[in-house]
Amino acid sequence: MYNHYLYTHVNNILQNSDLDISNRDNEFYTRFLANLSTIHELYSALYEHHPNGKDAFLQVIHTIIHAYKNRPEVLRLKDREKAQSEYWFLSNQIAGMSLYVDRFCGKLVNLPEKLPYFQRLGVNFLHLMPIFQSPVGESDGGYAVSNFREVDERFGTLEDLHQLIKIMHEDNMHIMLDIVLNHTSHHHEWAIKAKQGDPYYQDFFYMFDDRTLPDQFDQTMPEIFPEAASGNFTYISDCNKWVMTVFHNYQWDLNYANPLVFNTMLDTIFFYANLGVDILRIDAPAFIWKQLGTTCQNLPQAHTILRLIKQCVQVATSGMALLGEAIVAPKEIIKYFGTEHFTAHECDVAYNATQMALQWDALATGDTRVMLAAQKDIVTKPYGTTWITYTRCHDDIGLGYEDSTIAEAGFQPYHHRKFLKDYYSGTYDSSPAKGALFSVNPKTQDARISGSLASLCGLEKAVENKSQEDIKLSIHKILMMQACSFFCGGIPMLFYGDELGYTNDYSYMNEEGKSYDNRWMHRPIINWEKNKRIDVRSSIEGQIFEGTRKLLEIRKKLPFVADLKNLTWLNPHNVHVAGYLRAYEDKRMYGIFNFSSQTAYLTWYAFKEHGLIPDKLFDHWQEKDYQVGYDHDYLILAPYQFCLLEVK
Repeated sequence: MYNHYLYTHVNNILQNSDLDISNRDNEFYTRFLANLSTIHELYSALYEHHPNGKDAFLQVIHTIIHAYKNRPEVLRLKDREKAQSEYWFLSNQIAGMSLYVDRFCGKLVNLPEKLPYFQRLGVNFLHLMPIFQSPVGESDGGYAVSNFREVDERFGTLEDLHQLIKIMHEDNMHIMLDIVLNHTSHHHEWAIKAKQGDPYYQDFFYMFDDRTLPDQFDQTMPEIFPEAASGNFTYISDCNKWVMTVFHNYQWDLNYANPLVFNTMLDTIFFYANLGVDILRIDAPAFIWKQLGTTCQNLPQAHTILRLIKQCVQVATSGMALLGEAIVAPKEIIKYFGTEHFTAHECDVAYNATQMALQWDALATGDTRVMLAAQKDIVTKPYGTTWITYTRCHDDIGLGYEDSTIAEAGFQPYHHRKFLKDYYSGTYDSSPAKGALFSVNPKTQDARISGSLASLCGLEKAVENKSQEDIKLSIHKILMMQACSFFCGGIPMLFYGDELGYTNDYSYMNEEGKSYDNRWMHRPIINWEKNKRIDVRSSIEGQIFEGTRKLLEIRKKLPFVADLKNLTWLNPHNVHVAGYLRAYEDKRMYGIFNFSSQTAYLTWYAFKEHGLIPDKLFDHWQEKDYQVGYDHDYLILAPYQFCLLEVK
């Protein structure tokens, strides 16, 4: 709604900000005034009744202007280039890899020499796991940040990061970095001052004089890491207060009910934007607003904060997209793309964690019914947003899909989940997987799963047993799992090491600050001598690398597999086989995946239910043609075989 006083006031600020609003800076000026009322509306929804709300809003105005003025010209040019394709991150030309710098190549300064490796694979987008200052032994993998603006010396310097980003952009590569909005390390300057009794900084956190309110919060707040960090509050003897610590006792939750916290973190977001970050990964956004009597997760105010950030970024640093790392139930994750008149105006990108977990469900059971039952929620993602699609990442595998989905597929939820945990932890008889349970809740027996892609697909056991047949089968599983996620719509994101079949790395058990967290087993230390084996095509490493490279190459050849909201799941004619159609204009491709250890038969009728009936199909993976047969004939699929069938 138009607010004359607001527009006049902000226009005066812009007119006096040394901006060339009639020429060079006109696009920024126009964007700002176009988005101003929405920014004010969202900010007021959060802070209208806060005593500092009015002054804090003016600070936001100046923060946006300052961010734009400090944006390097080369990044402003990239902003304009990205705007030419509207939603640049939907492209089928982008393929990513997530990695820990120190475990991948030591330091940031060594990463530029590895760029040819990525280019050979077909990767042009890197997600660097947290690299900013974090205390050794209390880092939570870098998510306990003690300084948001200084690179940790373990990885190098801020100048090393600047140089890396510059080189990557010159090579037409994209970069994603994390910002941890929910909490800081207790070694952060704000936490140190709060411990010293400074009331200004104590209000940056949730701090209480006694257990009265913490006990009330705990009545409805679940525990995130019940094994390693029980409870949601920690007593701080330095200041005789209790502080909210949802994740670990060394991670203090920030208090976004204080507008100065939002303003300060917004300025930090712009700091990352002006480094040249293409996608900013917002860690754990589901937790950033706390309210007594709730789970303190996925609250409406958390979405308001994300929408406000999106509006501000759109004005000042428009080329940077936002990823919301919300690993929540399917119905909840869709909300992080925005709802109602903010649809597609909240987070641009999110992890398709549900699809990832569902694929592991299908692989263990050899049954695709649970995966298919969950798709009705996932496919509601709005156009103009996209997924990170992945088979493994740095985190555990949570079984976060709903019990009703499992029941709809004909299984008993408790026993089904127990089977999956037993299967992947290797306690189920005849399971080829070698993983471990993470964060077991002793009260509910809820748990997540750790383990590398290769080990969970059976490669580790197969190599130990020296079974060539099982090794071959494991490689089929790995590539089938990757193909299913690469082509179902979104940015494919490899986790480093998976591209050549690294199995679990147990050296973490001897590392201080890591031994308690078995997720480090699937975060390997790269042995570059081992990586040279990709040049031996017959080796395990060579087969997986070449297969992964080929999948990414195929994807880049097919524009219609960009995320154009053009995914349709096929009707289930065989419970062992999942299939989807990617159709756009006159182009169509069927992805067909046998999740079973047995030969599967799919009626050709499955290809005749969606419009024009095809006559001939070309499989890009096997590079062979198929003639579509009669309905009583079948496409025959070997164990874990997949096809990428384009209609000819």
